[in-house]
Amino acid sequence: MDKSDKIIVGISIGDLNGIGIEVILKTFEDKRMLDFCTPVLFGATKVISYHKKALGIETPVHGISSINQITHSKINILNVWKEDVNIELGTSTKESGEYAAKSLEAAMKNLKENSIDVLLTAPINKENIQSDTFNFPGHTEYLEANLEGKSLMILMTDKLRIGLITGHIPISKVAETITPELIKSKVEIMYNSLVKDFGINRPKMAVLSLNPHCGDKGVIGQEDDEIIKPTIEEIRETGKLVFGPYAADGFFGSETYKQFDGVLATYHDQGLAPFKALSFGKGVNFTAGLSHIRTSPDHGTGFDIAGKNLANPSSFIEALFAAIQIFKTRNEYKELTENALAIR
Repeated sequence: MDKSDKIIVGISIGDLNGIGIEVILKTFEDKRMLDFCTPVLFGATKVISYHKKALGIETPVHGISSINQITHSKINILNVWKEDVNIELGTSTKESGEYAAKSLEAAMKNLKENSIDVLLTAPINKENIQSDTFNFPGHTEYLEANLEGKSLMILMTDKLRIGLITGHIPISKVAETITPELIKSKVEIMYNSLVKDFGINRPKMAVLSLNPHCGDKGVIGQEDDEIIKPTIEEIRETGKLVFGPYAADGFFGSETYKQFDGVLATYHDQGLAPFKALSFGKGVNFTAGLSHIRTSPDHGTGFDIAGKNLANPSSFIEALFAAIQIFKTRNEYKELTENALAIR
């Protein structure tokens, strides 16, 4: 591959006191990783050097002050700030959240300008990152506010993709939030993503029920019979292969999920609990439906093991490869459809 053709992966470094920088450094310990992409970390050389020394990791890095100075054979650190930052590994501080936001904002700017091809985000702490400029429940909502399109959080491995109809909201708000319009919107985003980002021509999707046992014909709630089931039937009339609702316990317990290209859970833990039980450490969080590609590992800041050289980079590595593959598949789809239109 010509170096100028390499996919440029922008990486926000996450909470400075967590394991984000550790898994980034471990990901690129193997020099062969640079054959697949050109990484650009948004942060500061001083911060990365601190972590390298604390962890005893020798991964070489290359500091730059402008995106135009990228070296394709090295791990680039774009210096977003010059001042010293107080690092307290394993501790959540306002300062570590503030600089996590600075890293993310710089990465987002370059993503929107197409100076980087994809965005890979290390974990943030959702509490300490809050400020006047960052007032979002998490990455997904921040991305949707800054990019074109409507987002869908998809947790994925090679064999399982789970999207969320509702995201970071209290469980008490879930039932009232699920409407036919929301279900249709999320099905549409997942369908389009499966086609364009994963190259599946006729995807088969499942929707999980809101209530236990799909409501047991109204005994344990009306939402499945009155909202979810009729909406699925309406969507299926348009030709999409969408089935359900399925009771989540039996759906995962009987491995029915293996029959589908994509699964939509009605709320966060309904989808993420079984996903992480089945694939923790190798899962990827992909934000579908937006104009640009973003992935992240399936774990958090890991304050309890930060600075101890115990963090496993497997999920971060999977997130890196997922971003690269989705970028390629999306571009191939674009080329194919543009050529088809040109022929017509």
